Amino acid sequence: MAKKQQPSQEYSAAQIDVLEGLEPVRVRPGMYIGSTGTEGLHHLVWEIVNNSIDEAMGGYCDAIVVDLLPDNRVRVEDNGRGIPVDMHPKTGVSTLETIMTKLHAGGKFGKGGYQVSGGLHGVGISVVNALSTDTKVTVWKDGYEYTQSFSIGFPQGALKKVGKTNHPNGTEVTFKPDETIFSETRFNREKIYTYLRSQAYLTKGTKIEINDLRDEKDTIDYTFFFDSGVVSYLGYLFHGEEPRHPTPFYCNYEKDNILVEVAFQYSRNLQSTELSFVNNIITPGGGTHVTGFRTALTRVLNDYAKKKGILKEKDENLTGDDVREGLVTVISIKLKAPLSPQFEGQTKEKLGTVEARSVVDQIFGEQLADYLDKNPSDAKAIIENSLLAAKARRAAKAARDTVIRKGALEGMTLPGKLADCSSRRPEESELFIVEGDSAGGSAKQGRNRAFQAILPLKGKILNVEKARLDRMLASKEIKSLVIALGTSIGETFDINRLRYHKIIIMTDADVDGAHIMTLILTLFFRYFKELIENGNVFIAKPPLYRLSRGREFQYVYSDEQKQELVAKWEAANPQTKINIQRYKGLGEMDADQLWDTTMDPSTRVMKSVTIDEAEKADRIFDILMGEEVLPRRKFIQSRARSVQNLDI
Repeated sequence: MAKKQQPSQEYSAAQIDVLEGLEPVRVRPGMYIGSTGTEGLHHLVWEIVNNSIDEAMGGYCDAIVVDLLPDNRVRVEDNGRGIPVDMHPKTGVSTLETIMTKLHAGGKFGKGGYQVSGGLHGVGISVVNALSTDTKVTVWKDGYEYTQSFSIGFPQGALKKVGKTNHPNGTEVTFKPDETIFSETRFNREKIYTYLRSQAYLTKGTKIEINDLRDEKDTIDYTFFFDSGVVSYLGYLFHGEEPRHPTPFYCNYEKDNILVEVAFQYSRNLQSTELSFVNNIITPGGGTHVTGFRTALTRVLNDYAKKKGILKEKDENLTGDDVREGLVTVISIKLKAPLSPQFEGQTKEKLGTVEARSVVDQIFGEQLADYLDKNPSDAKAIIENSLLAAKARRAAKAARDTVIRKGALEGMTLPGKLADCSSRRPEESELFIVEGDSAGGSAKQGRNRAFQAILPLKGKILNVEKARLDRMLASKEIKSLVIALGTSIGETFDINRLRYHKIIIMTDADVDGAHIMTLILTLFFRYFKELIENGNVFIAKPPLYRLSRGREFQYVYSDEQKQELVAKWEAANPQTKINIQRYKGLGEMDADQLWDTTMDPSTRVMKSVTIDEAEKADRIFDILMGEEVLPRRKFIQSRARSVQNLDI
């Protein structure tokens, strides 16, 4: 038998690295903060703020201040107990330096430092330290002030005892993210504002302040303080809408070291809003606590409906989707020591702690049954809403089955207006959703037929924010789109059957085009959100102007680009007349122009549609596209002065 040829490079002990201290964090930052993009950057702030929130949940802190400083620095101060400064028996240096420079060093590992905490891995502040070029910690403790500075995780001198002070106990951490680690180091005020607001709702009685001090002309400060906790949060989520029943549900009980706090109320919308938290950490992926909530909600509402004779024994039970239609809820649980939340991943997207499911199910189930008995008119409104949702679900299933039977999933013909591509490989295929037959005609002529498909939509599609699935599927335009995508919709949606991995919305650059784009995005957000999350949805960016002088011409995509080009041409040759053509419709371009500017993969400009903040996106879609007029009017009026270059 021939001997396998060995690679020339030696593989021995010399090739094995041993990373010391905080080196692993700098080598693989994504393992600790999720990414080195904007989400990871802001995760640094969350880690420091969460330490202060832990102090507040323990009853040691009632004020937190977050300052955004010039030069991309952030300062977080609280009036908690202050990081310990005494000598640590294991490391031989101060406890503060130990916490700042050692992974998995902290008061959250079962030795009585914290009963409830969010920063459970004990790596938070040390990771921030490792990924910052300049970190300074000031501690006020028992009448003395202490300070120590660090750079990329290394102490810049020992802990310094500054002297006596009248400052109350507390901790201040100032850090500057390392520009060589992060792709972007400017913090987003709105993102931090949103996060701190949610923390204030979840930590009732704690004042949280944010000050943006980066620009002397634009200094802004906010203060959040909520005595009613998640009930106040519920009111915020309703943002002025009329609830379906007057009395919100609220419970706050503890069992087996798990504190369960739930508030809910039903809105008149078709969509549900479900926010869940564990020890103040948001869990967008849900988890065992959400499963317990959903199980109890479905069971108790079915039991109540049968007890009152609204549902007969022979009737089909209400499903989870039925009872959650229009539901707005905040689920917040706190696990106390010796329990500790088990999350999936360092960024804590989903709770896996088994005990949480049964405890939430039991506490919420008992309290919900009591609520329904004590509030019969509210109970009636909730059950009627669920029954209406069940009726619509059955109608939607019939409509969806009809669409599927007639669609590509059963091998039938695709919509007649769809000009399909010849490729059958989804990963290389693109679907352009085009506004109008005129632009559709240009796009069909200008496209690359090998991999580009064109689906023209006539006029403005149905606003799905205001329509259930059965009515939606009665729309010819939406039905055509569902069949073209190939994924089905609703309960039978399957992203693996997507026929095109790039779905590109291409509308005119005017008010009507923007409205049509919003309607299409609403459809994708509500019924095909997984396609957005998977990075399949894009917005084409056609040029606004064609500028020409003599035989030379250039396309530009904004007024700023137009002004820059005009100034450049005038400076170079003021004798040449410059012609400016404004494109308001895609149909104004011939097929070659549309290909060159908007469809050619080598030259086109597209925006990727993402959902960075699902809660905020859901709220905006609800305001702009929902039934309620007053919130929409307030939204528009509050922003009218900031609109520039309004195209009417």
